[in-house]
Amino acid sequence: MQHATIEKSIPLMAILTLILVSIGGIVEIVPLFFIKSTIEKVDGMRPYTPLELKGRDIYIREGCYNCHSQMIRPFRDEAARYGHYSLAAESMYDHPFQWGSKRTGPDLARIGGKYSNEWHQAHMLKPQNVVPESVMPAYPWLQKAALKYDDVDVRMQALSKVGVPYSPEQIANAKQDLAAQAKAGGNDPGLAKRYGNKVPQDDFDGKPDQITELDALLAYLQMLGTLVDFSSYQAQTR
Repeated sequence: MQHATIEKSIPLMAILTLILVSIGGIVEIVPLFFIKSTIEKVDGMRPYTPLELKGRDIYIREGCYNCHSQMIRPFRDEAARYGHYSLAAESMYDHPFQWGSKRTGPDLARIGGKYSNEWHQAHMLKPQNVVPESVMPAYPWLQKAALKYDDVDVRMQALSKVGVPYSPEQIANAKQDLAAQAKAGGNDPGLAKRYGNKVPQDDFDGKPDQITELDALLAYLQMLGTLVDFSSYQAQTR
């Protein structure tokens, strides 16, 4: 009888609905104020190097995220094809993140180290030469366009203000580190000291006399999914 009374009274139904939604909101939201972080700490994670950061900017500029996601969902078929499901920590320094919701092409969350730089060079020049069924357009200008990185230190400084932990030393050496990473056979101790030993250093675009936009893009792609050692990773339980 009381249930029928509530259903027949719009004001009463609205008031009770508001009360129930408020209780649910409090239960969901209040605990978050007592949690320091909702992202678990994962060994190996680091901010992007200056070259990778510029490469990520080019990735976004060219609209690569429109066809390639960077988020492997925790389903068996996804993990079987692409590798371990994506962790929140892997996107903690992304502004904005590149999860995506559409896959015209494969997911790129674990693309780092899967193919050689030479493969990527051929793929960007004409994708159909290496993947005949590909519908991806070519990006030949990236290998010709000189990379503009005079503002990379300012870019890093801005990101540090929104939580990316770039140190003053990393910002001060940004241009030097960028050039060092794009050098063939590079083994720059300063770069390794500031970003760790997992930083790929190479002449990514095959043009040692110039740092191009392709250098930056491939540096970014070649690090995706390589920072976390999933052979020893164990998810934290609360």
